[in-house]
Amino acid sequence: MQVRTEESAMSDEKRLQVLVAAVEEDPVTLAEHMNLTTEAIICNQCNTNQYLEFHRKGQLIRVYEFKERGVGLNRNNGLLRCDAEFCLFSDEDIVYNDDYAQCVLEGFQRHPEADILMFNVAAVESRRTYENIRAKRVRWYNYGRYPTYSMACRVESLRRANVFFSLLYGGGARYSNGEDSLFIHDCLKKGLKIYGLPVNIGHENRRQDGDESTWFKGYNRKFFFDRGVLYHDLYGAAAAVFALRFLLTHRKKMCTEISVSEAFGFMREGIREGSGKTSAVSGEDSGNAQSTEHTTGV
Repeated sequence: MQVRTEESAMSDEKRLQVLVAAVEEDPVTLAEHMNLTTEAIICNQCNTNQYLEFHRKGQLIRVYEFKERGVGLNRNNGLLRCDAEFCLFSDEDIVYNDDYAQCVLEGFQRHPEADILMFNVAAVESRRTYENIRAKRVRWYNYGRYPTYSMACRVESLRRANVFFSLLYGGGARYSNGEDSLFIHDCLKKGLKIYGLPVNIGHENRRQDGDESTWFKGYNRKFFFDRGVLYHDLYGAAAAVFALRFLLTHRKKMCTEISVSEAFGFMREGIREGSGKTSAVSGEDSGNAQSTEHTTGV
């Protein structure tokens, strides 16, 4: 039996940094609400540009505040400044279990071949898209439902693969969402090994204004158009086939006001824009509110 001393526990905690993407948050209050017990980097998009730091439970919390918007940009700001062995991507509405750091580090100890591990984070029921029932390899055919906040990574693996989050997708960007799926897609394309583990490390806090997304405005033209652009980047020449499969699978939920045929037409417009064959714009303006929600899988 291995005995973990207080000194070794402190050493382990410094191997992991939580990278938090936030908007208009008070960093000290946020760290408390999230139950952060390791080092962390909070990238807070607000109306100022400044750096500050503080300690919580003996761990350094670094805060970078930027007068800008875009969830991909926010995550990249944290990743670029990460100097730990492992990082855990997070959002402002995630609350961690007391043993989250131990779970992450033990996960990589048991899977030394893994570059990325996907953990269970319990989401609000209406927004739940995944649950790891057993340990499994994540591949191109089953990666689409994982949100960024499920992801713990070997930082050196990401650096060697030169992967970052797209600035085109997500809240504050031109297209509605999909930066998480595209990031995992790029990691798989670069040959990184990804595993899903049936280990819970926290939960998503229910929003005060309900479960509704800050960017999702219904299954309208913009939703399908933006999904079409994303599908071009994910599937290339096979984008139209996957788009039709997506619509047929979710037609009872998504195609009550817009027919499958119309939705497919909007998705094909998006696919053409993604391929550079049209200069069409994606419906209504995407707005400035950052969103880190993950909707129905790709």
